[in-house]
Amino acid sequence: MRTAVLTVSTEVVHRRREDEAGPLLAELAEAAGVDVDTMEVVPADFDLIEDRLLTYVDEGFALVLTAGGCGLEPEDIVPEATLSVIDREVPGLAEAMRAEAMRHAPTGALTRGVSGAAGGTLIVNLPGTASAVRELFPVLGPALVPAVTSMRRARGLEPGR
Repeated sequence: MRTAVLTVSTEVVHRRREDEAGPLLAELAEAAGVDVDTMEVVPADFDLIEDRLLTYVDEGFALVLTAGGCGLEPEDIVPEATLSVIDREVPGLAEAMRAEAMRHAPTGALTRGVSGAAGGTLIVNLPGTASAVRELFPVLGPALVPAVTSMRRARGLEPGR
């Protein structure tokens, strides 16, 4: 299943901190049965995020996982960029991650990530810390392959391509 991992962090782009969430997300996704073909880091810029997501959709990626940009700070615009790209939401994935986040901390309810379909591509937003990815991926991982397979078959696309 052709997958892209997109980390959104101006801090990482400017080398003020390391990207720990993106590589961990890729590792966990591969363990869940997907093939991570590309990993990128972009700053918190709406047009750039939207462009990268649209490019992944146009290139036929089955799955795009984002890390970062889902909080309450003004630069946390990944959900808005994702909503501008998707055709329809798949709210259960985001709801499951929020519920799991709240089991770890009351502030877990504050994550604003969304999930949705853009053509034959499933896009899922995750928080940008390695600890949050580690805590939340277990509720997401088992649903990824079945969700993408179902979505792509319904559109007459190969499930994994």
